[in-house]
Amino acid sequence: MTPPFQGKALIVVGDAAETLDTLYPYYRLIEAGIQPVVTGPERRRYQMVMHEVKPGWTITKEWEGYTIDVDVPFSEVKEEEYLGIMFSGGRAPEYIRYDADLVRMTKYFFAANKPVASVCHGVEIPAYAGCVQGRRMATVAKCRFDLEVCGGIYVDAPCVVDGNLVSGRTYRDNGLYLGPWIRMLEAARDGARGHAAPVAAAAAV
Repeated sequence: MTPPFQGKALIVVGDAAETLDTLYPYYRLIEAGIQPVVTGPERRRYQMVMHEVKPGWTITKEWEGYTIDVDVPFSEVKEEEYLGIMFSGGRAPEYIRYDADLVRMTKYFFAANKPVASVCHGVEIPAYAGCVQGRRMATVAKCRFDLEVCGGIYVDAPCVVDGNLVSGRTYRDNGLYLGPWIRMLEAARDGARGHAAPVAAAAAV
């Protein structure tokens, strides 16, 4: 049974998107009554991964995770139809950030002041798109350079809220940074409903 969704939000993925970074917000959106729409370079199935720095290791170990289907490719996204956007982590952002349609989408959500969420390597997308200048963000420590070289301000915290932008460091912060983003989306949805009600009433007269 499909729940009665009120509003939609984008989740950006590519091959090697981090499994928990992606699926946790996906199901949290459903729980909030907001339709998660997965977007990627093409309409196909993508392989997600799981990342962890194992004891005694200094770099991240990677395993295959679940797969996920893209609902709408970047080139077909109509940004105005969505309440907000989420940049998942993993290795995908490093490769997909150069996509012109993804850059267009990213710039739109920042310029429109719509709710934006980013975790871990997800920062590489808004950084490349030129959207992090002067913005405070959390990200995994290895991406600090990507953020700062593009003018952003690195904050080592599980949840950083800077205006419409909510960010976390890794999937271990999921329970702390996703809530504020979901609440922003709910407020945007409820605000849109409030603006639409007088129009509907006038049309009925």
